[in-house]
Amino acid sequence: MITAFLTFIFFFAIVGCILYGRKLIKTEKVDAVFGNPERAQGGTHWVIVGSSFLLLVWLYYSWDIAKSFFPKSANELCQVAKVDESLLSLKYLFPIEERQFKSTSVIEIETENLNKIVLDIEKSSKVNNQNKQTLFNFVKKTKSTIPLLTNNKLLENDTKEQIDLLTGKINNLTKNFIKKDFPEESAADERKRIEAAKEEGEWGASSTSIDNAVEIPYIPKTKKGLKFQAAADELNSISDEFFELRNHNSQYTSLIESIKKDIKEFRSKLDTSEEITSSFAKDILKIARRIEYASIFPPNTLNDMQTSIIDFDKAQKKEQGGLRWVDIFLFPSGTIMSSGPSCTEQGSGRWLPKPSDTLNKFTLMLNPNVGFKQIPLIWYEMMDISKVIGFILPNWIADIMPGDYPVHNEQGEIKSNFKSKVLSFVTGDFNLLKIPVPTGHIWDSFLRVLLGLVFGIIVGVPLGLFMGLNRFAKGFFDPLIELYRPVPPLAWAPLVISVLGIDNLGKVFLLFMVSLSIMIISARAGASGTQLSKIHAAHSLGASRWQILRHVIFPNSLPEILTGIRVATGMCWGTLVAAEFLAGTTGIGFVENVAKKYFQYEVIWITIFIMGMLGLLFDITIRKIIDKTIPWRGKG
Repeated sequence: MITAFLTFIFFFAIVGCILYGRKLIKTEKVDAVFGNPERAQGGTHWVIVGSSFLLLVWLYYSWDIAKSFFPKSANELCQVAKVDESLLSLKYLFPIEERQFKSTSVIEIETENLNKIVLDIEKSSKVNNQNKQTLFNFVKKTKSTIPLLTNNKLLENDTKEQIDLLTGKINNLTKNFIKKDFPEESAADERKRIEAAKEEGEWGASSTSIDNAVEIPYIPKTKKGLKFQAAADELNSISDEFFELRNHNSQYTSLIESIKKDIKEFRSKLDTSEEITSSFAKDILKIARRIEYASIFPPNTLNDMQTSIIDFDKAQKKEQGGLRWVDIFLFPSGTIMSSGPSCTEQGSGRWLPKPSDTLNKFTLMLNPNVGFKQIPLIWYEMMDISKVIGFILPNWIADIMPGDYPVHNEQGEIKSNFKSKVLSFVTGDFNLLKIPVPTGHIWDSFLRVLLGLVFGIIVGVPLGLFMGLNRFAKGFFDPLIELYRPVPPLAWAPLVISVLGIDNLGKVFLLFMVSLSIMIISARAGASGTQLSKIHAAHSLGASRWQILRHVIFPNSLPEILTGIRVATGMCWGTLVAAEFLAGTTGIGFVENVAKKYFQYEVIWITIFIMGMLGLLFDITIRKIIDKTIPWRGKG
C-alpha cells in the first residue's frame, strides 16, 4: 500500500511541478543576462521533478509497482511460465515458433553432413581405394535409412495409435482447461495448498535473515495459478510419452543394426596406421545414431498434433486474461521464467531490487543485533574514556618522566611509583567513566576517508603553497609528486596493503596518498595564480612576508584548495571501496564485496546508496564551507 501511495505521489508531483514551472516561466521577470550565475539559482520544483522521476523509474523497472498493485501476479506468471516451459519441448518439433519441422531440419542437416564426409573421403590421400569404397557404402546405407522413416506406408499401426492418443489427450486438456472448475480440487487439498503457500512466503519478501529471501513463490496461491500448474503437469506427462515414442519399423531396425555391426567390425580390423579411416567410419556412425534418436516421422503424420498444440496455446493465452496485460505493461524488460523446480525474475526486476525489499533489508541491517556479518551498519558501543586517552597520548611521555620504572622486591611484590602511574595513564590501563563511541561498517569507512583526507590537507596544502612560492621546493618536490600522481590508486593498493597490513593503517595511508597529490596541485596552482598587482600593493603598504602569505596569497588560493578538497573527497571514496574490496573485514566496500559473491542485489544497492549519501554529505559540507569562506568567488 505504501508503494502504491508513493507511486501516485511521485506521478502527481512530476505533473504538478512541470505545470508550475511552465507557469513560472511565463510570469517571472528575469533581468539577469545569459551567463549570470543567478539565473541558475532556485528551481526547487525542478529538483522535485528530477527526484520523483528517478524514483518512479526505479519503482517501475524494479517491478515494485507490479508487486504493489498486483501482489499475486508473479506467482500466477510463474504457473504460466510452467505451461510455456512444458509447451516449449513440443513446439520445438513443429513449425510453430520455428521455420520448419524438426524432422525436416534433422534430415537436411544430416544429409549435408554425410555429403561433406563423402567429399572429405574423396580428397583424403591417407585412405586407400578399398576402404574408400567401404566408407561410401556405409554413407549410402545411412542415407537409405531416412526413407524408411519418412515413408507413410511403413509407419506401424501402434505408432499411429499412440500419436492419435496423445493428440486426443491434448484436445481433451484444451476442453477441460477452459472450464471454470478445472482442475477439481477437494477442500482438504485446497487447505493443504494454501498452508504450503503461506509457509513458502510472499513475492520478494525479506526474511529475518540477511542471506535468505523468497524470490518467486512456486506453489500456486490462486485458482488461476492452480489451473495453469495442473495444465503444465499434464503437458509434461504428454511430452514425456511423446519423446519416448520412436518411428522404428522392422525394416529400419534391421538396417540400422546392420550398419552399426558392419562399422564396428570394419573399425576393429583397421591397424594404427589407418586412424583417419577409422575416424571417418566413427563420424558416419555418429550421424546414423543421431538419425536414430531423432523424432522423424512421415510428412503430415503430426499435423493433427500440431493443430491441437496450437489450439491449446491459444486457449491458455486467452485464459490468462488481464494477466497478459499486467505482464506486458508492469513487467518491463523481462518476465517470470520457470526452470525446473523454481521460478525466477528474468530482466530488470532481477538485478534492480525493489525499493520496498531494499528498504526492508536496509532496516534489517540497521538492527544492531543483525547487522552484516555480525557487525552493525552504524551503532555505538560504550567505551571507557581511558581507552580514548590511551589512543591519543603517545607512550613515550612516560619514558621521559624522571626516575625508573618499579622493580619487584624479594616477596615478588611490585609497588607502583609516579613513572608507572604515568605509563598506566598514557596507555589507558585504568578505569574511569564510559562514553558512547560510534562503530559499524559505515563509521569505519567514514573515519578512513576523513582521516586520509585530513592528513592529505595538513601535509599537501602547506607543501603546495611552498612549491608555488619557492623555486627550490618546486624543483625538488615536483618530480616526486608527478612520478606517483599519474599512477592509479588501485596500482598502489596491493603494495600499500601488503606492507602496512589490511587494518586501518594501510587503507588510511592509501587515501592519504590519493588526497595528497590533489591538494598539492590545487594549493600550488592557487599560490602561483595570485595576481601580482595584489602582492605589489601589499608590499607598498609595508606588509611582511607572513602577512602577504596570510592575507593575500592564502585567500587567493582558497578557491583552488577548496575545489581540490571536493575532488579529493570523491577520489578517496572510490579508492576506499576498492581497498576494502581487496582486503578488509569491515566497511562499505567489504559489505558490497561479500554481497556480490552471494548475488545479494538488495545489499549491493544499499551500499551504493550509502556511499552516495556519505559522499553527498561530504560535498554539501564543503560547499557550505566554500560559501562561508570565499563568498566573493565569481563576483570579482
